[in-house]
Amino acid sequence: MHPNQRLIERFYQAFKERDGRAMGACYHDQVHFSDPVFVDLHGEQARGMWRMLCERGKDLVVEASRIEANEERGIAHWDAFYTFSATGQKVHNIIDAEFRFQDGLIIDHRDRFDLYRWARQALGIKGLLLGWAPPVQNAVRKQAMKGLDAFLKKGG
Repeated sequence: MHPNQRLIERFYQAFKERDGRAMGACYHDQVHFSDPVFVDLHGEQARGMWRMLCERGKDLVVEASRIEANEERGIAHWDAFYTFSATGQKVHNIIDAEFRFQDGLIIDHRDRFDLYRWARQALGIKGLLLGWAPPVQNAVRKQAMKGLDAFLKKGG
């Protein structure tokens, strides 16, 4: 097994254990992270996002599969099951991840998922009716960043 495949497995094992610090230790200091909600995070922002999600995800269950990697790139599929705290709605998010590596660590991490599918689950009727609309998706992004900024300011 390639060391970068073990690195991705270690990352998701830490996520399963809700250990955001261990997840962050898999990241290069110059890491870049992007997904449909957290569009452009760098360094401590990316590590802090995982700490925040692990801390707040009281009923979070993560299942990772199809992990592959070579010297330069890696991929994984993962499913997240949790209750969205803002609405109390149950969510099953289906995510495909791509990684790039540098110095034995993750330097770039991109998660892809259907934001409209997520909104339908997390936001209930509002998500069903309007979750596809850019203003609603932008509001989700803005609220998520506001939460992350507050978490980091508190030393999270």
